[in-house]
Amino acid sequence: MDTRPETRTAFRTVRLLVGGYLLLSVVTFAAIVLLRGHHSVVNDAVWVRGTIVALTSLLMFSFAARAARGSRGAFLRLRIASAVMVVAIIVIISLPGTFPLWLRLEQSVCGLLLLCVVVLVNGRHLRSLFAGA
Repeated sequence: MDTRPETRTAFRTVRLLVGGYLLLSVVTFAAIVLLRGHHSVVNDAVWVRGTIVALTSLLMFSFAARAARGSRGAFLRLRIASAVMVVAIIVIISLPGTFPLWLRLEQSVCGLLLLCVVVLVNGRHLRSLFAGA
């Protein structure tokens, strides 16, 4: 794997961003569990979305760690998953009435973190490390 400082910095940043997404997703899932009896803030859609986001954040964290160690497949999965999740988040925060405001705000923060990941992993420097990815 490329050990240039700019490569290490780029992957460190990606791991921090995805780690922030993971942390926020796990904390959100814990809040969903704790607030499960309050149907005005935790409905079925919140359960489904919270579960999906928590699971994908774990996968993406794994992809980021393995990509930083040189895995071409993990890098490609990180590129695809981060872009798909940004699109999904845009849809989620745009749907009227399905999700409470607090989840829309949480998803907005997740979306910003992942948008930064998308920009970094689709940038020329990291893509050049995985030619063909």
